[in-house]
Amino acid sequence: MGLKEYTFTEKIDTRSGFGVGLAEIGAKNSNVVALCADLTGSLKMNAFKDAHPERFFQIGIAEANMIGIAAGMTIGGKIPFTGTFANFSTGRVYDQIRQSIAYSHKNVKICASHAGITLGEDGATHQILEDIGLMKMLPGMTVINTCDYEQTRLATHAVAAHNGPVYLRFGRPKVPNFTTDLPFEIGKGIVLQEGTDVTLVATGHLVWEALEAAKILDAQGIRAEVINIHTIKPLDDALILASARKTGAVVSCEEHNFLGGLGESVARVLAEHHPTPQAFVATQDTFGESGTPAELMDKYGLNAASIVAKTNEVIARKA
Repeated sequence: MGLKEYTFTEKIDTRSGFGVGLAEIGAKNSNVVALCADLTGSLKMNAFKDAHPERFFQIGIAEANMIGIAAGMTIGGKIPFTGTFANFSTGRVYDQIRQSIAYSHKNVKICASHAGITLGEDGATHQILEDIGLMKMLPGMTVINTCDYEQTRLATHAVAAHNGPVYLRFGRPKVPNFTTDLPFEIGKGIVLQEGTDVTLVATGHLVWEALEAAKILDAQGIRAEVINIHTIKPLDDALILASARKTGAVVSCEEHNFLGGLGESVARVLAEHHPTPQAFVATQDTFGESGTPAELMDKYGLNAASIVAKTNEVIARKA
């Protein structure tokens, strides 16, 4: 079984994929409206704003108000996309999301940029490593965490067509854009690399790192199966279980706290249906700090080298 090579022509931020996707769906669907909490440029919402000023609402630094307005807009058939940093999209307005959106299953798309520690120099007060856990616990909330520009663009189209509340998480740093020929379907993971010895279940910025880790592991004689889990809820249980039954070992990889994130969702599926040794590449119950995205990913062990180390650990447990 040969190792599949993934290449990229450019590095580009996933938030730009959201901006382009939003402009595209705005041109096709007059019910799409956009609301922003004073971060239009950071969320790449300018193209939508310029093309459809009558459907763009600058709410200012009033995130709770933005969520309430968005919920009300759905009653008239609008499809609101809210935009701000992930920390302010979730932690700051959790009560409003729970009461005004999730409880009544409003068709609001909560779009969150600058997620995780790769927000970088702004530090722990602006970074968030708990948001996936917060959002996946809300009944009826779909949770998506994309890995590159193209996947984010396609996900923006998909969430517009989806009926119900969605949390769409993406980021600030420029990362390889490599999924240009891959489809996107909510709730359906993608096997990027087939393998027999370990399953690397990755999401967001850690997907590319998992592919890089697979190359290192291949040189060690370890065949890693790499799965891109862009939708954390609903999780693709069947795909994860099929892979775990084949490989007998799992490493979950995410830019999020190991408590409450993708790894815990995977662990639940395995515990219920096919108990399997699992290791977690994630932050370890900590806040972030200031630094460049690359420095922080290295310090907190969110890179290919850490995935390789965890893989060797979990394979030893399997043996």
